[in-house]
Amino acid sequence: MKSVVAIRHVAFEDLGIFEPILEEFGYRVRYLDPGLLGPDALEALDVDSPELMVVLGAPLGANDDALYPFLTAELDAIRHRLDSGRPLLGICLGAQLIARALGGRVFPMAQKEIGFADVSLTRDGQEGPLRHLGNPDVVLHWHGDMFETPPGATRLAYSHACSHQAFAVGEQVLGLQFHLEVDPARIEPWLIGHAAELAAAQIDPVALREQAERYGPGLKQRGQQVLREWLATTEAAHGIE
Repeated sequence: MKSVVAIRHVAFEDLGIFEPILEEFGYRVRYLDPGLLGPDALEALDVDSPELMVVLGAPLGANDDALYPFLTAELDAIRHRLDSGRPLLGICLGAQLIARALGGRVFPMAQKEIGFADVSLTRDGQEGPLRHLGNPDVVLHWHGDMFETPPGATRLAYSHACSHQAFAVGEQVLGLQFHLEVDPARIEPWLIGHAAELAAAQIDPVALREQAERYGPGLKQRGQQVLREWLATTEAAHGIE
């Protein structure tokens, strides 16, 4: 059976709607929680064997090594995975850490981008798995930092507030700033877990809940189709069966 290791920083920021698609493709999912296990677990992590590695999001900054020392070990694990040439998917913080590992900058935005809003595709984005999204399309954003598309990568998407929303490195790496993985039917843990951030940003959780109900069903279908195509493409490129 194929395996995927997913580095998860916050319990509710999991693989969401992506998990059943991974199971559909025959993957056994294993979560690694560095906040519970500490940096030793990351240092001991076998990043070569799993057919897929995923780095999920968190309300941390990709440059917060001094505040959260496990990030140093996580960056080392990401660099090792990149060197292995095997498939790697990053979401939000995960994409920022991959960008940093590849030599790209990660820096604060002028204003946080939180909520359901448009993302647009570049020409390259329209020719890959993200083509299953509309152009533009409403997705869930939840970040205050932005990566720049790293050297050697291809920019795939952008928004009005954030000019770098997705990138790819060949068929090996996909980085997404926005949250296609979130299950809109399970938005409540996000609203609870990020209540202080929402209040500080003066964002109404009632409005987010209503948006999740309005956009959720269609976005779930499109997001899962994005992952299906990316998995099929990267598996074919790497001879994964």
